[in-house]
Amino acid sequence: MTVDTSDLTPGKVKPPARRLYGRQRGHPLRPRQQRLMDETLPRLRLSEQAASDPLSAFGRRPEQLWLEVGFGGGEHVLAQIEAHPEVGYIASEVFENGLCSLLSRLVPEDEEATAPVPPLLRIWDEDARLLLEKLPEASLDRIFLMFPDPWPKARHAKRRFVHPGNLPLVARALKPGAQWRIASDDPTYQAWVTEVMTAQPFFVAGEPSMERPGGWPGTRYEAKALKAGRQPFYWTFIRKPN
Repeated sequence: MTVDTSDLTPGKVKPPARRLYGRQRGHPLRPRQQRLMDETLPRLRLSEQAASDPLSAFGRRPEQLWLEVGFGGGEHVLAQIEAHPEVGYIASEVFENGLCSLLSRLVPEDEEATAPVPPLLRIWDEDARLLLEKLPEASLDRIFLMFPDPWPKARHAKRRFVHPGNLPLVARALKPGAQWRIASDDPTYQAWVTEVMTAQPFFVAGEPSMERPGGWPGTRYEAKALKAGRQPFYWTFIRKPN
């Protein structure tokens, strides 16, 4: 599918928005969800103070540090922490329904305040860009951006996480040789990622895979895309040496 990106040229877009767009809360929370937010989330939340020394924020010191930006329903988070129990995983999400979806999978009902939580998982429930600003330089071994909101209208390009103005933040936090994995099924966003990442100096830019690579857990958004006949793209960008 050919997408017209004449109005989406990275050099023409405004700087990235300094506030979040979209809904942080959907429908009123049910009692179980409210308990998760009040009792479980505080036990997993990564504080601003801990962000400056993230490896000390976990129950034990991890071998690597990974970050997922906008984890949606949490399927990818759960699959990764199960497959990589040695990795410290920071899961970032601002929307309450997504937070509750992940938290509900971690603790049984009526044990929100007492059930054990994964020792190497921490949650950042603010804008992920604020976290990237606070993390030490070259502290992350991997970043995931799985099926982000594409903001398909040209005037909304400044809201996309993959944005020329955000790339220095991402690059600063990643170690040389570290991976930035991105997946999208939206043709406009796919064209945008290709254009933005081709023009930047921080990452080795390669062609996307048309099939989900090994070690990439599936998500509900991928399943929805495939059911609708949309073709996901899967990129792995490698941080260049400084």
